[in-house]
Amino acid sequence: MACNQTINGLIRDCAASIGGIVEAYIVNYDDVTAVAVETDQIKTITLASDKKFKKFQFRRGTGSMSSSLEVDNASGNNYVQTDVVLQFNKMETTKRIEMAALSVGELAVIVKDANGLYWYLGYDEPVMASAADGQTGTARGDANRYTITLQDNAKTWPYEVPESVVTPLVD
Repeated sequence: MACNQTINGLIRDCAASIGGIVEAYIVNYDDVTAVAVETDQIKTITLASDKKFKKFQFRRGTGSMSSSLEVDNASGNNYVQTDVVLQFNKMETTKRIEMAALSVGELAVIVKDANGLYWYLGYDEPVMASAADGQTGTARGDANRYTITLQDNAKTWPYEVPESVVTPLVD
């Protein structure tokens, strides 16, 4: 039996587009009490009292978000895996403490891309670390940094969130 879906088509987009992400906002998953989706976009995010998303900034060209559709036709399973890779230059105690917390946490994440759009991760289940490393480099020009990959496995692609929803939620 065929699945019925609505296909509307897409026209070629002539607008400029820039790669990369510029910031990530992270909160404990349990601090998000409600997320409302309307017209396939997040319209509201409600946090527990006195909770806010924390801002994580990094140098330009060191963060990324990529989503991949994972399909197993034999079992009928499909989901979207989204990886957010964040690199923080200069190994130091403050960053080590944050890396340790992100490594074990169940998280909700909002990513701001280089086009000024915001994307919500953690709608279906918590976002969790899938990889991380720290390195000093070898030569003087090598990176001294921590890198962490946060992974979301969801039923669909990340939802866009209007800036007006994000702004009051960020500390």
